[in-house]
Amino acid sequence: MLFTTPDLSDKHPDAMVIELQFRRFGGASFFQGPALTIQCCEDNSLVKEFSKEKGEGRVMMIDGGGSLRKALLGDEIAGEAASNGWAGFIINGAVRDIEILSEINLGILALGVSPLKTEKRGVGLKHVSINIGGVSISSRDHIYADDNGVLVSKTALLNNN
Repeated sequence: MLFTTPDLSDKHPDAMVIELQFRRFGGASFFQGPALTIQCCEDNSLVKEFSKEKGEGRVMMIDGGGSLRKALLGDEIAGEAASNGWAGFIINGAVRDIEILSEINLGILALGVSPLKTEKRGVGLKHVSINIGGVSISSRDHIYADDNGVLVSKTALLNNN
């Protein structure tokens, strides 16, 4: 379903706006779905683990603490997530392989880029409440994202959710 976050925010003033300036790296210019939350810093073990599961149109919300030292998402994990039905990723951190990410039909918003991969130490938390850009986000919150920004709502704002 087509939407823009400005139109949704006009119709639903209670929706929360993440106050960060994300850059788009994925091939999808807008995406939406229920959130799955991950908190990790410079270790994308959980991101890789969940990308192998059926995404069912969900959005992986990753709080990497804003670190741009190591990328939490690259082309291999993104490709696997796209083939497993994930709607997208919103990353409070970095990505890599941006030339390839732009060709994958997946929503990907992140703060920036790093060529360095993470070490897989199995560190991180899943299904926890995270705070990104002044907004508290829990798994199952509804996420709406485009080049204008990211909205978070406790309830579905579109009929197809």
